[in-house]
Amino acid sequence: MHTLCARGTMKPEINAAVGFLSRFLRVKGHVNDRQVQTFNQSLQDILSEQYKHHWFPDKPCKGSGYRCIRINHKMDPLVGQAGQRIGLSIQQLYLLLPSELTLWVDPFEVSYRIGEDGSICVLYESQPGPVAAAVVPGMAMTGSPSGNPISGSPMVDSHISCKEELMVLGRVSPSKAYNMMTVSS
Repeated sequence: MHTLCARGTMKPEINAAVGFLSRFLRVKGHVNDRQVQTFNQSLQDILSEQYKHHWFPDKPCKGSGYRCIRINHKMDPLVGQAGQRIGLSIQQLYLLLPSELTLWVDPFEVSYRIGEDGSICVLYESQPGPVAAAVVPGMAMTGSPSGNPISGSPMVDSHISCKEELMVLGRVSPSKAYNMMTVSS
C-alpha cells in the first residue's frame, strides 16, 4: 500500500523520528539552530523518499526492517547523509548520537531503543483512521493525554507489533544503567 492509502501520509511518524534525533544534536552538540533546521528538513526529505514505497498502514510491520534507523558500530547511512549536509562528519555524529540506537518508524508508531539491552520506548503513537495524535509535553504522543484511545475512536487491530515481537522474543530491560533523554516539545 502506498503512502496515500488508508491513512494519508507518514509525516507525523517521520517528524517524531527526526525530532528525536535532532534533540541529540541540539543538546550534545555545538550545532546552531540553522544547522538543526537544515538537518531536520534534510532527514525528513531523505526518509520520505526512502520510505515512499515501503509504507503499509494496513500492515504496519511490513517493511519495518527497511524503515529501521540503526546506529551500532556503523552510522545509519540516511542519518549520515543528513549530517553531512550540515557539515558534520560521521565521526562527529558518533559523538553526538547514542552509540547504540535503534529507531523504528512504522505506521502509527515510532519507538526507539538505546543500547542492545535497553527498554523499547514509544515516541509517537496514533490510531488508524481519522483520529489525530495528540502531542503532550514530556510524554509519548498518544491518542489522548492518558495514553488511552480517544473514546469512540477505532481500536488498533489486535496484531502484535514489530516491537512487541522483539519484546516477547528477547530481553528488553537494560542490563546496565543508560542515561535516557526525556522527549518533550
